[in-house]
This record gives sequence, C-alpha cells and structure tokens, in this order.
Amino acid sequence: MKRFIRFASLLLVSSLVAVSVLLMVGCQKNAGAKKNYVGIAMPTQSSQRWIQDGGNMKKILEGRGYKVDLQYAEDNIDAQIAQLENMITKGVNCLVIASIDGESLTNVLKKAAAAKIPVIAYDRLIRNSPHVDYYATFDNYKVGVQQGGYIVEKLGLKEGKGPYNIEIFAGSPDDNNAYFFYNGAMDQLNPYIKSGKLVVRSGQIEFAKVATLRWDGATAQQRMDNILTAYYTSANVDAVLSPYDGISIGILSALKSSGYGRGGKKLPIVTGQDAELPSVKSIIAGEQAHTVFKDTRVLAEKAANMVDAVLQGKPAEVNDTKTYDNGVKVVPSYLCEPVSVDISNYKQVLIGSGYYTEDQLK
Repeated sequence: MKRFIRFASLLLVSSLVAVSVLLMVGCQKNAGAKKNYVGIAMPTQSSQRWIQDGGNMKKILEGRGYKVDLQYAEDNIDAQIAQLENMITKGVNCLVIASIDGESLTNVLKKAAAAKIPVIAYDRLIRNSPHVDYYATFDNYKVGVQQGGYIVEKLGLKEGKGPYNIEIFAGSPDDNNAYFFYNGAMDQLNPYIKSGKLVVRSGQIEFAKVATLRWDGATAQQRMDNILTAYYTSANVDAVLSPYDGISIGILSALKSSGYGRGGKKLPIVTGQDAELPSVKSIIAGEQAHTVFKDTRVLAEKAANMVDAVLQGKPAEVNDTKTYDNGVKVVPSYLCEPVSVDISNYKQVLIGSGYYTEDQLK
C-alpha cells in the first residue's frame, strides 16, 4: 500500500511538472504571438502609390511572419481614426500610419501609448503628438529641389534665358510633406521670380494660395482652368510647378482643354511626383515632362525594419534626427532617396529597377 501511495505521488508530481512545462511553453508561444500583430493605416486607394505602399509593406511583413491588418480610409479622417481605434482594441503590437490629416490623430495616439503600442509614421509626419516613435519617408525637401531644379534646367534660366510664364501648385495643407516639397522647389525658383526671368501672371505664389486640398486632381484642374481664363487669354504659360502626378494630370487636362498640345501651341513643362502609371505614360506621350520616382518598395522595407526593431526593443535605423519636428518632438527618421525622371531616363530607372514592365507602359 505504501508503495502504491509513493508511486501515485510520484506520478502526480510528474504530471504537474509536465503540465507546468506545457503551460510555460504555451505562454512563451502566446507571448511571441502577442508581438506579431501589425496594424497598417493607409490614406486612400484612389492613388496608385498608396495601394503599392500598403501592398508592399503587407507582403514584406507577412513574409517575416507577422500578422497584418491593412486598412484604407479613402481620405476620410474620421474613418481612419475609427480604423486605428479598432486596431488598438484588437491588440496590434505596432502601428504604421500614413495619415490623412497629420494633426488629427492626437487623441487616438494617446490610446495607443496607453496600450504601449509603438507608432511609426509612414511618409507623412504625424504632428502635435509625443507618441510617434519613428518616421519613414523620403528626402521631401530634395523632392521639391528636383521639381524646381528641373524647370530651371529645361528653361535655361541659369544661362540667362527668359522671361517665361510659370504657375505654382502645391500639395495639401494638412500634409506636412507638402511644405517641404513647396519650400524645396521655391528655393530653386524664387531667385528667377525676383529677377523677372520667371513671371507668375496670376500672382498666386504663397503656399496658402496655391495649396491643393487632399492632393485632388479635379481641384487642381479647376484652378488651372480659372488661371488660364483670367490671365492667359493673350499669353502662354511656359511651366507649371506641380508637386504630385495626380495634380499634374488635372493640370494637363485643363491645358489641353484650352488648346495646348495642338495647333502649334506647346504644352508647358509640367513636373510631378510618384511616377504613377498614368503620368509615366503621359511622359512617354510627350505631355507631362517630369516626375520624381519614390521607390515604395524601399520605403516599405525601411518601415518593416523599424517594426522589427521596435518589437524587439531595439533602436531602429535612422539617418536624420534634426529635420522632422512635429511640434512636440523631433521624430527620428529614415530618409530614402528620390530620383528625378523624364523621357531621357524612365526606362533605366523604372523598367531597369523592375518597378514597371515594358508592357505596363504601353
């Protein structure tokens, strides 16, 4: 009987040890799983680039074993806030946010901070919040420099040519990047505006007057129509600074409706950004002159690397700790390099890198 009791006791202890080990393993697995869930909030699917950004990041993160919740808010601020609140409730471990309005997320980021969820701003700086850990973007000032510099180069302004007529467009006032694009471009153009080699016949130069809410191409088209009607009945516009391809397409629609591009009336130099498919095709067709290529594959990988780092409790790789002050803090950032593209190098840059195929550009 004593032997049986001793055997039963040993069996019970062994069972308890086995259960404890299983529980510990289970807890470790669950703990690992809890660090494996990433929420990605993108602004809209109406722009090709955001579809590519979200898709690239989701593919990279899932390839690294993460569970990913990718949401698009279709440029509706309240919808994006609701999506983020839902992600927090579902227990994501990291948020990657390309904000619609960079100043609208203060309260929802407080909730993220309370839940100890790190936040990475993606290509649009989130303002007025201390709860932004990192920022992955491109060198946005350089984008503007490339746009303005292209106009300077193609008009021969450094060689003393001119005067030429130019009109200025900027991005959305709720997007911090729009100011960097505008400032970079205007630093190139302002010396020639002041010297009279560039003439803005509309007089619309200040950011507040030339901004395009939500980067909307239809809004830009309407404004260009109004400018042409009011200021160019007896003169031609020679260049248009456009910060984004969707705006560029709207501007070109207005120009073509006014007779540019036919009957000997040359289209002006129109810049752009993002190398979206319609604009690259427009460049090939001899309409839009220029765009700035921002390789979303590179940016998505940098953001994914930041996710890896913060979820492992490590510092993420950055190359800028001075530029991006969000009004509360300077957000450590990684700036990817933009590339200026026109008819002379689109094959090398876009097809050569595998970003597009030749068939896509037909």
